[in-house]
Amino acid sequence: MARDVRIMSIYEGTTGISCTEFSYQLLQGYDFYWLYKNKNVRLQMGGSDQWGNITTGTEIIRRKESTIDIGGSEEIEHRAFALTTPLVTKADGTKFGKSESGNVWLDPEMTTPYQFYQFWLNTADSECPRLLRVFTLYSQQEIERLEAEHAEAPHLRILQKAIAKDVTTRVHSEKDFEIVKAASELLFDKNVIQQFELVDSQVNDVQGNDYSVTAIDETLQKTNIV
Repeated sequence: MARDVRIMSIYEGTTGISCTEFSYQLLQGYDFYWLYKNKNVRLQMGGSDQWGNITTGTEIIRRKESTIDIGGSEEIEHRAFALTTPLVTKADGTKFGKSESGNVWLDPEMTTPYQFYQFWLNTADSECPRLLRVFTLYSQQEIERLEAEHAEAPHLRILQKAIAKDVTTRVHSEKDFEIVKAASELLFDKNVIQQFELVDSQVNDVQGNDYSVTAIDETLQKTNIV
C-alpha cells in the first residue's frame, strides 16, 4: 500500500524522488551480488518489506553470472535465494525497527533497564498473545495458563508483566529486572502517590503561611516520626 501511494504521488507530480530512494534497491541488490561472488553467500534473509530489495539481488546474480557453456547447448545457471518473514508490528501497525521512533533495543547499552521494562509493560492487551510467542521463551502450556489468568483479571496485567519479566531478564539481568520492577511498583503505587500528595499539600501549607521557626520546632517535637 505504501509503495502504491509513493508511485502514485511520483506519477501525479506531487513529489519527487531522492537519489538515495532511487538507488537504495540497486545498492542492496548489488551488495547481495558481491557477497555471492566473493563470499559464496546464496541466501539473504529479511523482513517482508525487504522482498523487493533482496530479489533485485537475485536478479542481478542471475543476469551477471549465468552463462552458456562453450558448446552452446547447456546454460550454467547461478542461483541465489530470498527468504522473508512477516514483520513484527506494534498495535498501531508500525513496525519494530531502528528507523522507527519509540522503540527499544535488544542491546542493553542502547536502552536503560527501566525504559525497556516499561516498554513491554505498556503493551496493549490485544498484542500480548502474539508478542509472548515471538519474544519470550515460555512454553505453549505456560502461555495458555497466563492467558487464562489474564482473562480472569485483566486489570492485573498478567501478560504484560510476564513479557516484561522474561525479556528484561534475558536482555539486561535478573538483578536489573528486580530493581526496575520495585521502582515501577513504588512510582505507580496509589498508596505511595497519596502519601506524596499529602506531604506536598502540607509543604504548600507551610510555605503559604507565616509560621515562626519556634512554632514549627515545637510541633515537630510533639510529633513521633518513625
